[in-house]
Amino acid sequence: MVLQQEIEQLYDADPSTRDKGKALKAFNELVFFLDHGEIRAADRVGEEWRVNAWVKKGILLGFRLGVLEDMSIHPRLRFFDKGTFPLKKLSLRDEVRVVPGGSSIREGAFVARGVVCMPPMYINIGAYIDEGTMIDSHALVGSCAQVGKRVHVSAATQLGGVLEPVGALPVIVEDDVFIGGGSGVYEGTIVKKGAVIAAGVTLTGGTAVYDVVRKTVYRKNGGHPLVIPENAVVVPGSRPLDGAWAAEQHLSVSTPVIIKYRDARTDASTVLEGALR
Repeated sequence: MVLQQEIEQLYDADPSTRDKGKALKAFNELVFFLDHGEIRAADRVGEEWRVNAWVKKGILLGFRLGVLEDMSIHPRLRFFDKGTFPLKKLSLRDEVRVVPGGSSIREGAFVARGVVCMPPMYINIGAYIDEGTMIDSHALVGSCAQVGKRVHVSAATQLGGVLEPVGALPVIVEDDVFIGGGSGVYEGTIVKKGAVIAAGVTLTGGTAVYDVVRKTVYRKNGGHPLVIPENAVVVPGSRPLDGAWAAEQHLSVSTPVIIKYRDARTDASTVLEGALR
């Protein structure tokens, strides 16, 4: 792809000799394709997800090229940001519901028809939000995070952005996932189709997830990210700390636990309520 080659060359070029006009043209072209969902920061190839590092290089190039601009919309409502990262232009034809109240979507984020955005929430550049998904109040969808169809990202949830290192996989949330309030998914974690993440669960590259159904432990392993299996129901749990003194103090650390798997006939709220009783 010509655009990919241009961005990789411009990203690696010496800033003192880089053709800024050419670089801005390439960056704006990338943003156009990201905005329309025609290029993504990560693609699914078969059962695997593959990062498109050159896309992240292009986004980082935009930060290098941009200069701080006044984006204020009122003398008492002031905003200042890099001129290369304006807000997304939406219209009624996009059929995206953005409820009034302080939400922002950066240009270069794809938001499909039927997505609901409850205030205040934020979607960063490179993110991909598929049809029928809800981004609830105080939720963050970070740079390059990929979110599937009919996902519920509940209030105060954070899907981390992964721009650097450029070769690192972003956060992936597949179709029909429910993520409870106050949860966090970070560092390239993949949440597979149909999974239910209870409120308050945090998933990171350093998290070990204990599956009491299959009697196994899931964790990041070298270049392979933490993967939450399809239809897994994950709740907050704890495990005791090693050592006599820790035992005397009754100390434990929090850890996510898979306590059951949902089936196609059971909706997320029902299976979660039953699992937590």
